[in-house]
Amino acid sequence: MRMVSSLVSKRDAAAWGLLAMPVVFVLLWSTGFIGAKFGLPYAEPFTFLFIRFVLTVTLLTPLVWMLKIAWPSSPVLWTHIAVSGLLVHGTYLGGVFYGISLGMPAGLAALLVGLQPLLTAACAGPLLGERLAMQQWLGLVLGLVGISAVLGSQFEPGQTLFSGFGIGALLSVMAALLGISLGTLYQKRFCTQMPLLSGAVIQYLAAGGVLGIGALLFETREVNWTITFVLTLSWLVLILSIAAILLLMALIKRGEASRVASLFYLVPPVTALQAWWLFGERLSWLGLGGMFVAIAGVVLTVRKPAVKASTT
Repeated sequence: MRMVSSLVSKRDAAAWGLLAMPVVFVLLWSTGFIGAKFGLPYAEPFTFLFIRFVLTVTLLTPLVWMLKIAWPSSPVLWTHIAVSGLLVHGTYLGGVFYGISLGMPAGLAALLVGLQPLLTAACAGPLLGERLAMQQWLGLVLGLVGISAVLGSQFEPGQTLFSGFGIGALLSVMAALLGISLGTLYQKRFCTQMPLLSGAVIQYLAAGGVLGIGALLFETREVNWTITFVLTLSWLVLILSIAAILLLMALIKRGEASRVASLFYLVPPVTALQAWWLFGERLSWLGLGGMFVAIAGVVLTVRKPAVKASTT
């Protein structure tokens, strides 16, 4: 009897752990925009990200050997993992950081990248064979409405969306949107056999190599090593590039790409809460209402539609 009770409790703990994974991922991932706001005054975007990826690979590689984790089994899988890394890490983070460095507000960048669930869902059908029910499409639309309300509430009266930056910033963030959307689909399609830890090392190596070339060609590579920058870099390496990314890979491996992508609708509202707490940015009733709408949209998207009973 005691053994049965122990097995049930372990199973319950595992179930709660699976339920907590998306929540923890959103909380961690949302700190990325905050980290960009803290760190970019002290280093250029490609240089910043190159240092971040070098440190991440330096920490992860010994861990792979210590835990005796297998590396991908074939050169083809190595190539697929590297391509997914270029999309998920190189294009996405490089685009977001570069766009913010060119003057785009972090909130607007989050809003544009927040279109990812709709783009991923639209492509998941033809590329992965995933079909969304009407309930899930409704959830995706509600999520878009919710994040629009949250981030729209951040603008001052008379402030326009596309002011203070040029077309380069807009194209950069749109490239980030395309990168994270295609990267999610690509990884789900070609990298389901990827070992999470060693696969992450390969992804960061590929993305870091490209961003390093970008830093050499387009930046001065000067870094102001202040306490703020060091603490920000440490957070982004340990929490974002290791903990959050491994959670994302696990979620992609376990779930449909469109459902995993819907979690990104929660990132702008959570980021807005963090910005309100850390920087005193205003958060209106419209913003709070948008958070609840976005959460409702995610719930509709991730819930499996009820199966209608057949009649005979």
